[in-house]
Amino acid sequence: MDRLPLVVQSDLSLLLEVDHPLFEEARDALVGIAELVKSPEHVHTYRLSHLSLWNAVASGLTPDEILARLTRYSQYPIPREVAEFVEDQARRYGRLRLVVAPDGDGLWLTGSDATLLQAVGRHRHVAGLLGPPLAPGFRVAPERRGLIKQALAKIGWPVDDQAGYAEGTPLSLAWKSTDRRGRPFALRRYQVDAVQAFWGDGRVDRGSGIVVLPCGAGKTLVGIGAMERVQRHTLILTTSLASLHQWREELLDKTTLTAEAIGEYSAAKKEVRPVTLTTYQLLAHRRRGQFEHFQRLDREDWGLIIYDEVHLLPAPIFRLTASLQARRRLGLTATLVREDGRADDVFALIGPKRFDVPWRELEAQGWIATAQCREIRVRMPESLRQLLAASDPADQVRLCAENPAKLSVVEALVHHHAGDHILVIGQYLAQLEALAHRLNAPLVTGKTPPRQREELYERFRQGEIRLLVVSKVANFAIDLPDANVAIQVSGTFGSRQEEAQRLGRILRPKSNGAQAVFYTVVSEESPEQEFAQKRQLFLCEQGYRYEVAHADEHGRPVERVLSPVIPFRARS
Repeated sequence: MDRLPLVVQSDLSLLLEVDHPLFEEARDALVGIAELVKSPEHVHTYRLSHLSLWNAVASGLTPDEILARLTRYSQYPIPREVAEFVEDQARRYGRLRLVVAPDGDGLWLTGSDATLLQAVGRHRHVAGLLGPPLAPGFRVAPERRGLIKQALAKIGWPVDDQAGYAEGTPLSLAWKSTDRRGRPFALRRYQVDAVQAFWGDGRVDRGSGIVVLPCGAGKTLVGIGAMERVQRHTLILTTSLASLHQWREELLDKTTLTAEAIGEYSAAKKEVRPVTLTTYQLLAHRRRGQFEHFQRLDREDWGLIIYDEVHLLPAPIFRLTASLQARRRLGLTATLVREDGRADDVFALIGPKRFDVPWRELEAQGWIATAQCREIRVRMPESLRQLLAASDPADQVRLCAENPAKLSVVEALVHHHAGDHILVIGQYLAQLEALAHRLNAPLVTGKTPPRQREELYERFRQGEIRLLVVSKVANFAIDLPDANVAIQVSGTFGSRQEEAQRLGRILRPKSNGAQAVFYTVVSEESPEQEFAQKRQLFLCEQGYRYEVAHADEHGRPVERVLSPVIPFRARS
C-alpha cells in the first residue's frame, strides 16, 4: 500500500484519515500517546501533549517506540520539531527522582543532572517546598511529598517517586474459587495484567498509579486484585453510597473477607474496620474549617487507598491526597479526561497511568457489549429559537437542553424499544419529571431516598421495571447489567467523561447476547449540537462512531436509526 493514513504536522497535531484501511490500527496506536481533539467525518485530529507522553513513558513505552508508532503510519517524514518534542518530553519523566534520603532523614529530590536540579531548585513555585541542599539535590520534608510532585509537574518536570510506602497493618485476604451462585470465578487475563502493571514486583517504583478500563469491564475486581497483592488494611473512596454498597457486595461475594472486616463510613454509619468504604463527598466535608472525617480516617494505618472513578476527584480531595503520599494509591477510571484541566494533578498525586486497554479490544473479545451510538437532532420550535437568539449564553444552554420537541422523540424511541431495558438519562429535573410523567416511568434523582433508589435499581435488575428515568446520579457506579438502551436527553455542557460514563451504563455483556444502543437527543443548529460534538470525542477515540439523523417535522426519529437491536457474538 503506497499511501499511509497519518499526517504528522510540526505544530504537534496528527491528522488521521478515517476512510483508510489502516485507520483502526493507526487509531489504536495513537490512543496511548496522543489526545483526540476533534473527529469530523473524514479526518480525525490528535495532538501530542506533555501529559500524553509522560503517561506513555510511565506505562512502559520508550521515546524510540513512540516515534516508531508515528513513523509506521505517517505518509510523510516526521517533522524535526515533533521528534524533538517527543524526545524532550518523554525523557523528562524520571530525570528527577524522589527517594529516601541516604541518612534516612526525610526524602531526597535527586537525579543525574545537577544543572537541572539547580534550575528547578531556584524556580519560584518550587524553592519554598525544598529543604536544605543534599548534593546532588535537596532534602524534602515527608509532609511536602505530594506538594513538591504537584509543583514540579506544573513546571514540566514530573517526578518518579521511588520513596516507598508505609506498609500498613496486615490483612489476610484471598479469592474465592466460586461466587455466591456457585459459578467458578477467576480474574480475566486483562484484569490480571492490570493488577500486575500496578504492583510490578512490589518494589518502591510501583504501587501507585491509575488503571484505565471501560465501564463494565470489572474495574472493581482490579481494585480487589490490588488488595489481594498488598494484603494490608485498605481505604476505598467511592462516588456514592450506591457505589459503596456495590464494592461491599463484591468483596463479600468474591473474597474470604467477612462482613465484620468491612466497614461503612457514611453519613449513617461511622465504622472503621480493616477495609473501610467511604465517599468523596463525606471525606471532603468541612466543619469549622476542618476536614473532620478525613482527619479521623487519616489516623488509621492504611497500606492501600483506592480511588474509584478517579477522574471525578473533587478539588478538596486533591488537597487531602497531597498528604497521603506515603501510602500506596490506586486510581480506577474509564477515562483520564478531566474538563477542568487538572489531569496533571491526578498524574502527580495519584500516579501515572499504569494500564490501559482499548474499549474495542475488549468488545472484540466479548467482555463488553457491542454498542451503536446514534445522535438524533431535533428542530427547536420557532418561538424557542427566537427566545434563544435573545438570550445570553448561560441561558441558551438550558433552553437547548430542555427543548420540548425532544419529548416526542424520546417517547418514540421508548415505544420502538418496548421489551428492552431502557435508561433515559438527563441533567435537568423539570425535564426529567416531565419525561417520567409522560412515559409513566419511575424517576431517580439526587432527591430520591437511598433506600428507594436501591429498590428501584433492584427491580430493574429483576426485570420488574424495564424503564427508568434517571438524573446524573446514574452517570457512574450503578450495576444494571441488562440495561441495553440509553437515551440521553441533556448533559453537562461538553463533558467527554460524562458521555463515556453514560455509554458505560449499557456496556455490560447481556444475558441474552443483545447489542447495546446509545441515543443522544440534541437540539439542531444550537450550542447543544456543538457541545455534543465535543462530548463524543473520547468515545470516537475508542472506536465508536455516531450515526447522525434528524427527527421529522412531527418530532419523530427517522426510520434508519430505529433498526432492530442486533444480537452480538458470545465470547468464547
